[in-house]
Amino acid sequence: MLDILDGARERLARASDPVPCAVATIVSAQGSVPRPVGTSMLVGADGALHGSLSGGCVEGAVLEACREALETGGSSLRSFGFSDEDAFAVGLMCGGSLEVLIQPFAAPPPGARSPLGTVDDPSPAAYVTRLPRDSDVPRTVAPEGDDADGPRAVLLAGDGAEEVRGALTMLLPPELLEAGSAQVAAMLREARSGTLRLPAGASTIDLFVESRIRPAHLVVCGANAFGQALVEAARPLGLRITLCDHRPAFTDPTAFPGAEVVRAWPHRFLAAAAERGDLDARSMVCVLTHDPKVDVPVLATALRLDIAYVGAMGSRRSDHDRRTALREAGVDEEALSRLRSPIGLDLGAGSPSEVAVAILAEILAVRAERRTVEPLRDGSGPLHARTAASR
Repeated sequence: MLDILDGARERLARASDPVPCAVATIVSAQGSVPRPVGTSMLVGADGALHGSLSGGCVEGAVLEACREALETGGSSLRSFGFSDEDAFAVGLMCGGSLEVLIQPFAAPPPGARSPLGTVDDPSPAAYVTRLPRDSDVPRTVAPEGDDADGPRAVLLAGDGAEEVRGALTMLLPPELLEAGSAQVAAMLREARSGTLRLPAGASTIDLFVESRIRPAHLVVCGANAFGQALVEAARPLGLRITLCDHRPAFTDPTAFPGAEVVRAWPHRFLAAAAERGDLDARSMVCVLTHDPKVDVPVLATALRLDIAYVGAMGSRRSDHDRRTALREAGVDEEALSRLRSPIGLDLGAGSPSEVAVAILAEILAVRAERRTVEPLRDGSGPLHARTAASR
């Protein structure tokens, strides 16, 4: 839901002509599925369609379910899986299964607050929905105060205990509030998304918690053609991108759209970023400067940090000389073993754009903990296995 939240509430907030919409969100996934839990698709009453849940194999059925929700005002859970009897029936040809929450949203009455918040709200840390059960009477997600049982979804802007507890009072009965709040707060701190099942007498109350974590940080050192190509290729991946170079003449921000451009010596920037908490275990540093006076200090700094990826461009001779210089700078062998140099996978890349693809391919492999990479056709494991680092 979070990935299309802004688009959904902008549609409802149109002053002259608000457009009702329905949102389909993956709340559970088993086996081989193309998109992760939390992926959403929006269907507007005006026929607009945004997003995709499965790359095409269940979109038709989801579209019809969203249209039904817009007509009836009822939320529902729908299951989609592989059909052994009819491979062309509605289902996932890849063999996995999805549980999809269908939620209709309409513009709230004058003076009432939408359950989606407003376009001026800060980015939420989480979206929490109370899932309908089979025994539930279908109904819409009502604005606060319009429904005897309260709204079925809340936005959370932080993970503080009091804030979470206050928000969940609208979703949980008093006897479940303490346990539910503690578990939701833990999920937010760990940036986990999923369904939380709370026992409620002879039945259960299920909450779908979708956490928003800040994007992984990619630091590109080197304002040159290779740095420019890497920034451009990385933009669709949803990363926070910083381009760092100490040369004022080369650091024109307009040359690197989508990136924060920093004029500083890269090793100083990296040390300051680590001190500020701008780098974490998912961060990546790509050194493309090909200049020893820049490479050695920044790599020595990067290899001492707990980050996911450190790569450096250069020939094998340059790599040999650089490793020698790093040893002389006090970098030990364990840290040196983490250096991806020469940078990138061996894809036969030559041009800056091709090299950018090779670098990003290696980054994806490292994030997925793939020690070796081979064509998918030569493997036998699941295609869409995901690790915590890839969320």
